[in-house]
Amino acid sequence: MTIRLSQSILLCALSLGSLICRGTATGAEEAKTPNVLFIAVDDLRVELNCYGNEHVISPNIDRLAAEGTLFERAYCQQTVCNPSRASILTGRRPDTLRVWDLPTHFRKHTPDVITLPQWFKENGYHSQCVGKIFHNWRQDDYKGDPVSWSAPSVLHYNSHANDKALIKGPVPPDVSTLKLTESRDVPDEAYFDGRVAATANRTLRELKAQKKPFFLAVGFWKPHTPFNPPKKYWDLYDPDNIPLPENLTPPQNVTEIALTSDRFRGNEAELRELHHGHLAAISYLDAQVGKVLDELKSLKLLNNTIIVFLSDHGLHIGEHGLMRKTTAFDLDARVPMIISTPEHRKAQRTQALVELIDIYPTLTDLCGLASSEDLEGVSLRPVLDAPATSVKPVAMTQTPRPNYLRGKMPQVMGYTIRAENHRYTEWRDFKSGKVLDRELYDHRTDTGENVNLANDPAQSDEIKILAVQLQSVLDATDTAE
Repeated sequence: MTIRLSQSILLCALSLGSLICRGTATGAEEAKTPNVLFIAVDDLRVELNCYGNEHVISPNIDRLAAEGTLFERAYCQQTVCNPSRASILTGRRPDTLRVWDLPTHFRKHTPDVITLPQWFKENGYHSQCVGKIFHNWRQDDYKGDPVSWSAPSVLHYNSHANDKALIKGPVPPDVSTLKLTESRDVPDEAYFDGRVAATANRTLRELKAQKKPFFLAVGFWKPHTPFNPPKKYWDLYDPDNIPLPENLTPPQNVTEIALTSDRFRGNEAELRELHHGHLAAISYLDAQVGKVLDELKSLKLLNNTIIVFLSDHGLHIGEHGLMRKTTAFDLDARVPMIISTPEHRKAQRTQALVELIDIYPTLTDLCGLASSEDLEGVSLRPVLDAPATSVKPVAMTQTPRPNYLRGKMPQVMGYTIRAENHRYTEWRDFKSGKVLDRELYDHRTDTGENVNLANDPAQSDEIKILAVQLQSVLDATDTAE
């Protein structure tokens, strides 16, 4: 796919607090060309204190939200890691990339696509990756995506199962009891994310010395399973006061294809330990994010750095009787997203419906770079300027069946849109496009999506409207051949 540039580079604003063209920048620490700190996390659903979940201890992400725009209704484009991350970093939908599984690299079908970090690199930025940003492609295939970066990526390739405590001397005992949890009295850097934060801070110091604008992507591995944060983060929570999900059964009238085989089959004590470990993992992640934000500030780079914080998708831990992700439910599709810029360094919240594919055009817009007409998202600058602004009527997410394709083509695709008041889903035969089943949830009365209204005759007019909106998004998708 070729990039069609606009006829001229956008002129840079001359007013106080605005940006000037990158060609005149003399250093990353000066208030000229903005740096970008892009923070991506793995499997973090919308469960943070700043999102109204008061049981969560997340002071550092909350601090970022207090200095930026918090998106209440941001949605990923597919509810599993590789397709979501490929979509974010190319600004294209999974159907355009033809990437719906974990193994497929986006360059298999779109070899010439220019990624977000690659675009910044080609426009005068130093682009660098610490941690998991692109998905974990096999090292003997694409080795990440080296063309996207100005320097080799570090701590970017591994398996979550390999995140074992590494320390000098004997490893303290694990005091948790489940396969998916681990609690050891070890320092933060015993695990992946502690080392990612420390490496990111060393990189920030090096980048400041380079006196060149940078795009630094920092990818944290948590709170993906296993829930194995150091014990001190478990100790932040009283297990007796941890809220547990109430909807442990599938939605009423739901089609079986909407569910997965990843079911919760434990008891209440096991469910409580899972949620305890999950909350501890969020707090551990939050502490590592805080270290990077503190270093950015101590280096006096904060005033000239755009910060993006997002998760690739959500997660089920017993809700609807499910575990993991790969569903079309809001719990998997909705993600936390915060953008803090030098121009918008204040607490704002927006109800605008947005998608993760909007990040690419937003950052190019904010940094005064020419953009690509092939991007399928839109700039969110209007929302940052005025949080009541709406930039699109719906946000679309998808998920295939089988849910883990492993290199095969989808048999069925679930396309779901979050509209102003509803979530509407169509399960379609992937070859013919025939609608096999539907779901409809009214978020005005059912935020947990517990009652499927798709077969209610009283909803037929609403379904017709939503079906047209869903089809309009599909019609606008630039499907790759």
